Amino acid sequence: MSESIKFSPRTELIMPEYGRNIQHMVELAMSIEDRAERNRCARTIIDCMGNMYPYLRDVDGFKHKLWDHLAIMSGYRLDIDYPYDIIKPEKLRARPDKLTVQTTPIHFRHYGRTLERLIKRVADDENIPNRDECIRIIANQMKRCYMTWNREVIDDSVIFEDLRTLSGGKINLTAETCRPLGRYGNNTPVRRTGQNGNAYQHNRNNQQQNNYTRRRTNNG
Repeated sequence: MSESIKFSPRTELIMPEYGRNIQHMVELAMSIEDRAERNRCARTIIDCMGNMYPYLRDVDGFKHKLWDHLAIMSGYRLDIDYPYDIIKPEKLRARPDKLTVQTTPIHFRHYGRTLERLIKRVADDENIPNRDECIRIIANQMKRCYMTWNREVIDDSVIFEDLRTLSGGKINLTAETCRPLGRYGNNTPVRRTGQNGNAYQHNRNNQQQNNYTRRRTNNG
């Protein structure tokens, strides 16, 4: 009967990205009593840590970050002359500042907040150069966004009505005052058929077969 597998006890790595050998080197440095020798050992460890990520050597603050990591791996118990101000332990657990999130409701989520802001900007300023063309471009973008969420055919009057709502009634487009908007959505080509349903495809297959036979005859 086979014996059960026994795993050797290992301490948890503080920074696994550097591996266990670097962690052992840090523990060895902490056991050195001579301060000058301890400083020299620490610099050697920093060089080994930097060699593990050579593509980051030109990154600003990379050296400083290595010394921070050395202090962290030693549990801030490595007494050496650090060339940089080491990060404080309390800052490691500090929570980042909360991000400011827009709480203003969106009238039509499929258009997005940015497009609504753009509509308000154009609606409030009548001195924008080429304002009519800007409004038409916005209407086309609205239709494109609409078709992203709804593949059905949409009439331009729906876009014009939504544009009037979002602009607070300041932009009024109609089919008479605006050229038709672009056609967006599923642009898959329609398969052509003959009068008998598959007659077109049947004729096309015959043409391809005739071309293949003609090439074989010319090459033979």
